[in-house]
Amino acid sequence: MKSLTFDSTNALCGALFVGLGCFFIYQCLNLELGTALRMGPGYFPLLLAVVLTFLGLIVLLQAIRVQGEPLGPIAWRGLAFILPAPIVFGLTVRGLGFVPSLFVVALIAAFASSRMKVPLAIILAAAITLFSVAVFSYALGLPFERFGPWVRF
Repeated sequence: MKSLTFDSTNALCGALFVGLGCFFIYQCLNLELGTALRMGPGYFPLLLAVVLTFLGLIVLLQAIRVQGEPLGPIAWRGLAFILPAPIVFGLTVRGLGFVPSLFVVALIAAFASSRMKVPLAIILAAAITLFSVAVFSYALGLPFERFGPWVRF
């Protein structure tokens, strides 16, 4: 008779998904839901919360059947460079504008990899900035300031 294996990593993730999903389902019930044809402000968040809960249940079920790997070391370098990037963007986009803020954020996030060198990071940040400006500003025509009041020429 086989013993029941239990993957604690998947179980923890699944329980977190289910818990967050149930919390958001509860919060969405206070909003007007509407119908599928005339959606209210709570309809789509409720749908996403149900999907999150369902995915959490799937992960929980897989945790019972599969023996998983133990958690590895935490990538502190990645956390130190990736997590502040959106915060820096949010704090600088109004003053610097879209182009300089995006360049700075891409430059910061590029150093999450220990193999990244400065010249390659600058090229990568410039490419991401050019691509984003081409897509969001010119192709989609979104109305945002490319250069803010801090960097007016």
